[in-house]
Amino acid sequence: MHLTSTAYVDGATIPARYATTKVEGGRGASIPLEWQDAPEATASFVIEMLDHHPVAHGWVHWLIANVPADVHAIGEDASGTSAMPPGALELPNTGGRAGYGGPQPPVGSGVHDYEITLSALDVARLPVRADATLDDVRAAMYGHVMEQAVLVGRFGR
Repeated sequence: MHLTSTAYVDGATIPARYATTKVEGGRGASIPLEWQDAPEATASFVIEMLDHHPVAHGWVHWLIANVPADVHAIGEDASGTSAMPPGALELPNTGGRAGYGGPQPPVGSGVHDYEITLSALDVARLPVRADATLDDVRAAMYGHVMEQAVLVGRFGR
């Protein structure tokens, strides 16, 4: 399975427009994603975007459950709009808001790696509530992950 973005290649810098509006040049637009070669038995997908930098403590920037198996892309700036795939559930990020929260690393903290993980699941829906945390989603995914793909983008200020 392969996860890509038209915004940047794996390991490259995330363009500023995908950062929060508190960052110079930031628009808060959610990152466009595309994937292919999912296992044939895939019933749904989960998408996680995390900042693993030591000062971020695993900050959740985007968490989406129940993405239908026939979906293979999420367009730019789709978060929080009708452009999200029907049935997909955008869950709260660490900032407390459901949907995408772009990079906003503390000034002087160096470059942060933002890891987007796509998980192909063998179940169509996870039994999670709209206020589910990353831990809740991962507990519900346990034993249902068939394959994962990762895309890393870097951002600093």
